[in-house]
Amino acid sequence: MILATSFLQSESFIYVLYIIAFALFIQGLRGLAGPTTAVRGNRIAAVGMAIAVVATLLDRGEGNWGLIALGIALGTAVGIPAARNVKMTAMPQMVALFNGVGGGAVALISWVEFRHHGSTYGEHTVSRTVHQVVGAGGESISVGHAVGFAAVPTYVAIFSVFAAIVGSISFWGSNIAFGKLQEVIPGRPISLGSAQQAVNGLLVVLALAAGIDLIAGAHSELLFIGMLIVAALLGNAVVLPIGGADMPVVISLLNAFTGLSAAATGIALNNPALIVAGMIVGASGSILTNLMAVAMNRSIPAIIAGGFGGGGAVAGAEGAGEHAGTVKSTSAQDAAIQLAYASRVVIVPGYGMAVAQAQHAVRELTKELEKRQVDVSYAIHPVAGRMPGHMNVLLAEADVPYDQLKEMDDANPEFQRTDVSLVIGANDVTNPAAKNTPSSPIYGMPILEVSDSHSVIVIKRSMNPGFAGIENELYYDPKTSMLFGDAKSAVSEIAAELAQI
Repeated sequence: MILATSFLQSESFIYVLYIIAFALFIQGLRGLAGPTTAVRGNRIAAVGMAIAVVATLLDRGEGNWGLIALGIALGTAVGIPAARNVKMTAMPQMVALFNGVGGGAVALISWVEFRHHGSTYGEHTVSRTVHQVVGAGGESISVGHAVGFAAVPTYVAIFSVFAAIVGSISFWGSNIAFGKLQEVIPGRPISLGSAQQAVNGLLVVLALAAGIDLIAGAHSELLFIGMLIVAALLGNAVVLPIGGADMPVVISLLNAFTGLSAAATGIALNNPALIVAGMIVGASGSILTNLMAVAMNRSIPAIIAGGFGGGGAVAGAEGAGEHAGTVKSTSAQDAAIQLAYASRVVIVPGYGMAVAQAQHAVRELTKELEKRQVDVSYAIHPVAGRMPGHMNVLLAEADVPYDQLKEMDDANPEFQRTDVSLVIGANDVTNPAAKNTPSSPIYGMPILEVSDSHSVIVIKRSMNPGFAGIENELYYDPKTSMLFGDAKSAVSEIAAELAQI
């Protein structure tokens, strides 16, 4: 029994478990490449994480099993019901909140480590090796020599401070993102105007100065707490000026921050699981953030500096041309007739579909069209919805075939030969102002060019603007018809009318 316990707690066995966990992480990540394998990929990665947790708990240095068990119980009691009961419309908020929890955990771990070892940051302690020798007269004489050694390597202090700052930024920034998405706080940009960048710069300097001082040997816990508070203010100050339209990019960026801070903590604690898992999250989040920024034709610094996205007052259809102020409404019956006699239909989903939970109704409409040999596909903009892949997740839930989902670059060339484009709540990502109106805040952003279709039907609750806070020029195009109402009800009515034709 003793031998078995010793083997299970041996460093070699623990590292073998870590290697198995890493392999499962990577395999799980590969599974996330498509909706058909995403569930399996998540389960594989979850098994890998369970193995990594077991490996960590086997370490002889772990203790206080009561607190560990309490933490696991509390996390399970909160996490499982929250994840199972959350509506798909609230999934972006859930992602932001869970990501923030990860960043907050990293910041707290860094604080605990400073309390344990912070007094040895940046200094050398002295150890004295003593030998007892016998003198010429038979007396015992102590002879020793001093040996200097670094109590905590400098790189450990650097990574601990980095993890504390970035983890705190991620936690508080994610909370602001959650608040904007949940509409607890306004989705519009909230800033100090021209002074915002100066304030952000000052907070960065203060956080770095405190961190450098701690690494150099300052042993003040108050200074460490002050650094965490400054980082918290910076997280709030960075995200508050960012509008709702940029939230998908912000969530991805904060996710990358959490991953990098976890990896830094892993280096400081010499924990391979945290290092590998954190680097996977940090790298994938960084790549995704860059891809989404490119899809919006905006730089990441420009997004962080604040920009469009507010859902504020309707600004008038500047640039909508001679048809500004005139829209054409339609009915479910007329929409069904248009769709019934089309050869090719493209469905463009947006947040309106998510809010109404209309994905299953849309799938039923697709089936009715396919019975009539209509070619149906879905055009997905990279930032449609409120988080990366939001539309893909919703449509996969409704069992929409993956090969029907077309990315923006593949969908745009097809619109010119599309008979009807059915737009369901996708506002800013279909706005021709991005191409036609240089004064528009979204000018230059790549969009789904639904205006190239022969006919467009837009399902929308009202003429209220989207996250960017501007009107959509598409709605004033003569070929566009507006069907006002709840997306789920409207799509179901169209499908019912279609079945009778």
